[in-house]
Amino acid sequence: MRKEIKNKTKRFKTPRSKRYFKSRLKVDAFMLPSIIGVMVFFIIPFFVVIRYSLIENVVNNRFVYQENYVKVFHNGAFRLAAMNTLKFTGIAVPLAVILSLLMANLMLSNMPYKSRLRSIFLSPLMVPVASVVLIFQVLFHYNGVMNDFIRIFGADKIDWFKSKYAPIIIVILFLWKNLGYNMVLFMAGLTSVPKNLVEVARLDCSSSFKIFWKIKLRYLSPTIVFVTILSIINSFKVFREVYLLTGDYPYESLYILQHFMNNTFASLDYQKMSAAAVIMFDIMVVIIGIMFVIENRYGKDVET
Repeated sequence: MRKEIKNKTKRFKTPRSKRYFKSRLKVDAFMLPSIIGVMVFFIIPFFVVIRYSLIENVVNNRFVYQENYVKVFHNGAFRLAAMNTLKFTGIAVPLAVILSLLMANLMLSNMPYKSRLRSIFLSPLMVPVASVVLIFQVLFHYNGVMNDFIRIFGADKIDWFKSKYAPIIIVILFLWKNLGYNMVLFMAGLTSVPKNLVEVARLDCSSSFKIFWKIKLRYLSPTIVFVTILSIINSFKVFREVYLLTGDYPYESLYILQHFMNNTFASLDYQKMSAAAVIMFDIMVVIIGIMFVIENRYGKDVET
């Protein structure tokens, strides 16, 4: 009797297991090119960078471990670049998140010309980097539009990209370029907020600010984390515009980590560059990890 039951179970299980195995093979076959690409272009180069950061040079391959990191930390150019990058990211990213969230909330309200305003806010995404640089050069050149404007009020000309106002110009450029896309992401997040909760809160005579703070913001916590991470990544990409505007060695307040990396690469100092890259990676992992922990605690009850 037991043998018959075993034979029956084998007879039923074998075709299913074969089908599962075949489908699994198909899935793995489709995923294999992506896995190989990630390994070749991301994971293996990352470990190569870590190895370079731990050796004396590529000729003798002698491990010096933390010595390269100590040299980078004591390097004045690295400290200046890291401080400028942290200042820029600390100012530009919160502004990009807060302003785009307010814009998204405004776009979903009953205001006129919403579609036209949406198109205006999204138009910077279609502008190439070279055109963006040209626009800002025309505006903030020593003989540009802004200096012509301030001369009306009797002020002296300012060399904007070699003054204390230079970081403000780059923040404006960053916001102008990224607010529209962030706004669209927040609009998508706001549409997922349950309308019945909002209606109940309005019937309970809750103010618009309270509804936004207590309900909408809690449901937006995953979107806020995503937009913040995206804005941090985009804040590092602003190097393209700064490089085209100011060159390899800009004014001190505009010298950011990408300038340090670019100049270190040009001098073929792979060990210093690799150590700086690993430090940047560690800082990014810590920041993103803190954000995920906050989001998990803040939006946990919403997800459940």
